[in-house]
Amino acid sequence: MISVNNGSDHLFRLPPENKSDETPSSIVEDETKKKPSEKEDYILCRQCHHIITSPSERMEIEGSHQHTFANPYGIVFEIGCFRTVKGCGLAGPDSDEFSWFKGFSWRIAVCIMCLTHLGWSFSSQSGTRFYGLILDRLVFP
Repeated sequence: MISVNNGSDHLFRLPPENKSDETPSSIVEDETKKKPSEKEDYILCRQCHHIITSPSERMEIEGSHQHTFANPYGIVFEIGCFRTVKGCGLAGPDSDEFSWFKGFSWRIAVCIMCLTHLGWSFSSQSGTRFYGLILDRLVFP
């Protein structure tokens, strides 16, 4: 856009035939132009809809992405395994007690926005780490 001062300030766009290569196109158009292939779908926290991770971070542990386990109190969790989860923080110390994956210790993983318990971070002494997220506490694209 160009500002012209002829007694009062006016903003106007040059007609297409008079546009030079130096004239920028509308910022709104540039900001909203996204090809469908460029759009990233995200997995969200069901409670607050904060971005947790993306489907591309899914991984298999012990031959499967999805697992069903019960904790010592008999509460059953259906979890999915993910490489990274940028929307989770960790709470508490590492624990080896009642780990669902042999050779891995775990820590509680919570949504960094609303602090809802979303799953666990699993890590081994060799440095391997993954996340087991409770599937019914997430919103999938």
